[in-house]
Amino acid sequence: MASVNSQVVFITGGGRGIGAETARRLHHKGAKLVLTDLDEGSLKQLAAELGDERVLTVIADVRDLSAMQAAAAKAVELFGGIDVVVANAGIASYGSLLQVDPEAFKRVIDIDVLGVFHTVRATLPAVIERRGYVLIVSSLAAFVAPPGMVSYDTSKAGAEHLANALRLEVAHRGVSVGSAHMSWIDTDLVRDTKADLPSFREMLAKLPWPLNLTTSVEACAAAFVAGIEGRKSHVYCPDWVGLFRWLKPVLSTPLGEFAIRRFTPELLPRLDAEVAALGRSTSAITEGLEKRQGKR
Repeated sequence: MASVNSQVVFITGGGRGIGAETARRLHHKGAKLVLTDLDEGSLKQLAAELGDERVLTVIADVRDLSAMQAAAAKAVELFGGIDVVVANAGIASYGSLLQVDPEAFKRVIDIDVLGVFHTVRATLPAVIERRGYVLIVSSLAAFVAPPGMVSYDTSKAGAEHLANALRLEVAHRGVSVGSAHMSWIDTDLVRDTKADLPSFREMLAKLPWPLNLTTSVEACAAAFVAGIEGRKSHVYCPDWVGLFRWLKPVLSTPLGEFAIRRFTPELLPRLDAEVAALGRSTSAITEGLEKRQGKR
């Protein structure tokens, strides 16, 4: 188990949720942090909480390669290099393929897949110099694709495969690559979806155990930190998520889909109707950040 003390850890989506809690835990262990996010207020609040020279915050959009390159350059200038990258920034959208706003679908892919590419592309030269570690945040949705979340399911499968390819490309350079897979985590994203869509809450209740369970942000961040310290190829939260990686070939068969197919014909039209009535395909927080970003 490697110590993160004095290591430089670059985290996207570092202002809130899993990214922020992971930052807190790494900071407690002595790491130097580079935190990027679009939410300036959350970044300022976290920096004030951590309160020392070991924290650099950068307002940057992962969809913008030049912005991520500039953030990486600031990290190297201030701290001398980058040891660990956590490509954590991500969003989700609401609705089936027929209902989701095409622009919202594109936004999810831009952030959750291209954003990962931009993050790694910008930081990888520095990580190679230190024979470091990259953790790409995927999801249980890369193994099991819940209906009504088609853009998120697609993006997280793409993020997993990007990690798999990258692992092979950089192993001979001494760089380790992991992918993180979580079930439902009690983040703003999950809470907002529950609040916006009653049918989503009902879907969760009908999923077979343990797919219907929600895990705390603290438990997820603890798993991330353990994965970083162990330079793990796969990080699971909760641990049972790892079983679904091995069950993946079966999960896309009629047998594996049986439980979800039973309620989809009744629930999915209701979910799509709720999305249409809501008038947006992403959470209020995501919509607000997009509007503020558009005004910059």
